[in-house]
Amino acid sequence: MPFAEMLRRIGLIAVLSAGVSACAGLSQSPKGAVRAPGEAPSAKSEAPAPAPASGAAPGAPAGAAASAGASGAVAGEVAPAVNPEAQRAFDASVRALEQGRTAEAERGFLALTKTNPELGGPHANLGMIYRRADKNAQAVSELEFAVRDSPQQPVYWNQLGIAYRQQGQFDKARQAYQQAIALDPNYASANLNLGILFDLYLWDSKRALELYDRYLTLSGGDEKVNKWVVDLKNRNRERTAVARKEQE
Repeated sequence: MPFAEMLRRIGLIAVLSAGVSACAGLSQSPKGAVRAPGEAPSAKSEAPAPAPASGAAPGAPAGAAASAGASGAVAGEVAPAVNPEAQRAFDASVRALEQGRTAEAERGFLALTKTNPELGGPHANLGMIYRRADKNAQAVSELEFAVRDSPQQPVYWNQLGIAYRQQGQFDKARQAYQQAIALDPNYASANLNLGILFDLYLWDSKRALELYDRYLTLSGGDEKVNKWVVDLKNRNRERTAVARKEQE
């Protein structure tokens, strides 16, 4: 694979922050949302949904649904009995993040992790902020808190997988993506990110092809990923031809 193509493919995991849907097959709760930046390539079945203006809950109960909004935020069901003051602080931090006031958003989410450490949403948002700033160790730490506090949120596991991948912890990234898929087998983005991991880092073309095909089925099609599939199949044929020659 040309080096430039590998860089493009790596970047696809790392920099998609706007206009992304986190999960195909999951829907936004009508009660509110946990909004944390999403991370996966957009697809036809993953069109962004409008973000709610307020009422986004900073934490979600086990099994809460999740999806992404137009800003790349993750939406989840409202956590029960959230302190109204914490809710207002969380909403303000979400608005700051969506409007590009990252430092203000970071301060707000950090304050919430101290006053309400049981909520996963502030940790997930901080993880995304730090990952964008190439503060990978801090990103991993915050996202590990997020999955500890909200272990049934597949979006948080997908985010953690990306952070692990950026640190070069490929086995941990694999486990995190697999956990996201175990929680939601129809999570298109996690299937794609795991496929990329197998393709570029774990050198398992068979599993990569399976996951690319799964992503294409879930997403309804993706021209870029179709090209990757053709490229990977061509590489496999070339390796097979070389192996046959060596046996002659």
